[in-house]
Amino acid sequence: MAESKSQDAITLLKHDHREVEKLFKEFESAKGDGRKQKLAHQICLELSVHAEIEETIFYPACEGTVDEDELKEGYVEHDAAKLMIAEIEANEGADDEFFDTKVHVLQEEIEHHIKEEEGPGGIFSQARKGKLDMATLGEQLAKKKQELTERYKSEGLPQPKLKTMDEVEV
Repeated sequence: MAESKSQDAITLLKHDHREVEKLFKEFESAKGDGRKQKLAHQICLELSVHAEIEETIFYPACEGTVDEDELKEGYVEHDAAKLMIAEIEANEGADDEFFDTKVHVLQEEIEHHIKEEEGPGGIFSQARKGKLDMATLGEQLAKKKQELTERYKSEGLPQPKLKTMDEVEV
């Protein structure tokens, strides 16, 4: 998913959401384990990159603008997704009778997370009302996204490093 550096932060993040929703739909209708595995890996890659750019750039920029509890919930939802991603990536579908179910549960988690971020009064709405420079944030997100996508494609996805609530500075 190459992104234009001219996108503002929220436009870029929403585009990511639409892309992963599309991948989940393709997964649901995919035939054959090989196709499902490939789609599941792409979903995991996209979500890993997305979570990383939100956690390292977007959420920190939102501190003081977005409700602290909303940001904490975003971090916790990312942690839950990372655990499921690690499960999916570890088994790759070959011998895992729960592979499709794990991808479906991840989809449900992500759908909930998207509603939390994009919904009325959600993180994106609060961020837009703040005095954040969305254009500059968008450039930073796009640059980091490209770098992480290239790294994860060559080195593999990172193992989850879950944050404790003490490590979340909001």
